[in-house]
Amino acid sequence: MTLEIDVRLDYWFEHPTDVLLQIEAAVIPEQVIEAAHLDISPTAHFARVASQDMIGERIWLRVEGQLLVEYRATVRIERDLEDCLHLPMVPPHQLPGETVQYLMASRYCPSDQFQPFVDAEFGGIAGGAKVIAMRNWIAGHVSYVPGASDADTTALDTFVKRQGICRDYAHLMIVLARAAGIPARIASVYALGVEPPDFHAVAEVFLGGAWHLVDATGMAKERDMAKIGIGRDAADIAFLTAFGSAEMKSQSVLVQPAR
Repeated sequence: MTLEIDVRLDYWFEHPTDVLLQIEAAVIPEQVIEAAHLDISPTAHFARVASQDMIGERIWLRVEGQLLVEYRATVRIERDLEDCLHLPMVPPHQLPGETVQYLMASRYCPSDQFQPFVDAEFGGIAGGAKVIAMRNWIAGHVSYVPGASDADTTALDTFVKRQGICRDYAHLMIVLARAAGIPARIASVYALGVEPPDFHAVAEVFLGGAWHLVDATGMAKERDMAKIGIGRDAADIAFLTAFGSAEMKSQSVLVQPAR
């Protein structure tokens, strides 16, 4: 699958503000950036830095006044697609070192509080079958409701309220997997099928010695996602983090199959 991506941001900063931008599809083996163009209005500072686990890049900006960003890219997905259902769980003592942090509770993903529920609900299932059962449980018990959550909503809040948006679904998938001893992290992606069109967040689980994308909302398929960045939870993958006040004037994200 080859995706065409078109992103436009228009933000206003009343005072000089440091901004961390993360919107470019990552240059990684599982996807090929066939073409890309990034246009940013003049800023006082521009510097690229590596993103979490060296997957993708962030851009430091120093901004005052209007910030206009246009990003266009053509990305060919070459990800190995395996059915998670039949993949084995890697025993914790055999996990690669870089995956260990994704077993731990984090700001939005208090997985240590989900152990009793996971043992009771999914205790008789193993490996990839357990991950699929978790995904199906979320799909059957949580409603996608724009505006139902905010920047402070955790996976525990979502579990109680049973509603949220893509990041909430991803957080819930992550805590269930981590509570079962399966490393899980969040991924920001561009994906086909997302309604309304926007930046999308999904979970990524470590099974059978590799990472696999899992969208608990059911909107996007692994073959139709271009990865931007990854992290412990949503705090690590925000497309724009302003260290000060920011006003969004307009924002659009368009993802479609290449013609």
